Amino acid sequence: MQSRVLITIDTELTWRHYVAGGDWRQNLAKSFDPAGVGVPYQLERLKEHGLKACFFVDPMPAAAYGIEPIRHMVEPILAAGQEVQLHLHPVWVDVAEGKAPGAFELNSLDASQQLETIQLARQLLLDAGAPDPIAFRAGSYAANADTLAALSRLGIPFDSSHNGSHHPDPSALPLHRTTIAPARCSNVTEVPVGQIETAPGKLRHLQLCAVSIGELRAALEHAVAHAHPVTTIVSHSFELASRDGLRPNHMLCRRFEKMCAFLGENASVLPTAHFTDLENVPLGQPASPLASRRTTTTRRMVEQLWSNLRYEQRL
Repeated sequence: MQSRVLITIDTELTWRHYVAGGDWRQNLAKSFDPAGVGVPYQLERLKEHGLKACFFVDPMPAAAYGIEPIRHMVEPILAAGQEVQLHLHPVWVDVAEGKAPGAFELNSLDASQQLETIQLARQLLLDAGAPDPIAFRAGSYAANADTLAALSRLGIPFDSSHNGSHHPDPSALPLHRTTIAPARCSNVTEVPVGQIETAPGKLRHLQLCAVSIGELRAALEHAVAHAHPVTTIVSHSFELASRDGLRPNHMLCRRFEKMCAFLGENASVLPTAHFTDLENVPLGQPASPLASRRTTTTRRMVEQLWSNLRYEQRL
């Protein structure tokens, strides 16, 4: 039985590097290709193992920097044969209007403001050379029913903002927190972020820096065994480097490489997909997160502690 995999990589110029000063080239270096382990490195590893991935690109920093840095993000992704879809952090609108930063979360805006902001972001992504997006993810997963209504009005058929481990705040879509299979919601197909259970009733999302390779493999094997239609994995353009963007986090690089190798070796049962492949994805299928395993959870906690001590301490 096959279970498709969506590798999704949120790709953006980060707010923390903007407020630290400097121009867009400095932000691009620390957010898009930090320490040589950003998007170009990720694209090479994906190519090496014959994998598909979706890069959710946030075009809103164009409000501060102009459209050129967004083109610098979009072009290499498309050239590598990977998919660009729409990501959005609304705080950049305040920058464009000369205001103090206000709305960091999309779902803090009312329905009309959300529609206007998503429409603006879509146009900026098109201006940067991307195809018209068919999928969306809110920054910080901060979406609600108004977000889905806006996507429906704009003809964007897929959303991937539901994150049960962040539900109901800031991920506030009207779905149960354990929903991990694609579902129809407010006339949009929701493709939730994958989850595992780390303790009874406690969820952890399948983000590369949040779960160990053992947990990730187990979750994918669980998906195959139980015929889950899709498993969605999350990463970021800057995730494989230290938070200051100056040093590779070799532990996370190895985790990314092992994930790619595992998916490449198991492509017959875990084929990777783009959103363009999901037109006929089954909806409302039974799917539940992998139950907790104390040994893998403990091992991951030790790894995370070591990683923080090794790569996040100032030299």
